[in-house]
Amino acid sequence: MRLGKNSFSLVQQKTELVINEIFYSIQGESSRVGLPTTFIRLTGCPLRCQYCDTEYAFTGGEKMKIETILDKVKKFPTKYITVTGGEPLAQKACNKLLKSLCNNGYDVSLETSGAIDVSNVDKRIKKIVDIKTPGSSEVEKNNYGNLKHLTIRDEIKFVICNRADYVWAKQKIIKEKMSSICEICFSPVTETLAPSELANWILEDSLDVRMQIQLHKYLWGDAPGK
Repeated sequence: MRLGKNSFSLVQQKTELVINEIFYSIQGESSRVGLPTTFIRLTGCPLRCQYCDTEYAFTGGEKMKIETILDKVKKFPTKYITVTGGEPLAQKACNKLLKSLCNNGYDVSLETSGAIDVSNVDKRIKKIVDIKTPGSSEVEKNNYGNLKHLTIRDEIKFVICNRADYVWAKQKIIKEKMSSICEICFSPVTETLAPSELANWILEDSLDVRMQIQLHKYLWGDAPGK
């Protein structure tokens, strides 16, 4: 079948993504913290969380075909890949990229804001889904329908700004019965909440969550590509 010019353009769009950066580093968050990992950061995000530390990924980047992305990640000596952003699922071809990475034998995790439907994400992907707190300024963007698409191998993450966020998150875990779904991680916004303070709250409440800090920032600060 011969494709018209417009049809060819549409097919090309579905196999291309705008990539902000691809780099090799230490995983600084989630249950995979400490593992050497290849990061694929996609450009663009529909959210504007007040504590965002990757605003540089909102714009710019380079269009790449999935085949080109695969060639680039082959250069790094690890099976672990994290696809992140921005918000990676904002690009329609992201799910195709995730599937291709799995098909090539990689152990892949996806970091997503939780605002976009995850039901079509390949089942082999480890989904790390943010639940936005009131302190994020984007709490109304939470898509709680995503919870039914999570399994025991996935993770839910709360970024905690202050005590009010902590109490809100604790109540949300109970209301949505999140503890029965998958592991839950709490991460402090270090500019406004001391990690030790969050750790003390968790211990006082015997809360069944994983306390985490951003290891990569302790190693390299806020440098992009780390």
